[in-house]
Amino acid sequence: MTEKFAIKELRRRGVELKPTIHVGKEGLTDGVVEELIKQIKNHKLVKVKVLPAADTDVTALGEELSQRARAVLVDSRGSVLLISDRRTHQQLTDKKA
Repeated sequence: MTEKFAIKELRRRGVELKPTIHVGKEGLTDGVVEELIKQIKNHKLVKVKVLPAADTDVTALGEELSQRARAVLVDSRGSVLLISDRRTHQQLTDKKA
């Protein structure tokens, strides 16, 4: 298939999820990155909520977070990020029709 299909499928799966990681006024810390890595390893798809106190660009924070966690930023809507592991994203991209 295509990357467009993979993103669409991951967004569909992400609708059911509740944010399990919250980024607060301290911003992107090593603890947040470690927790994201741990949750991605267990769940493959994680929602991250960026609180207003973080006072940063949500999309830029999502890109940096996914890069540091070696993951893929699937979607950024408002103050919520949807992040997937690379393997799941690649499998959906390569999936045959």
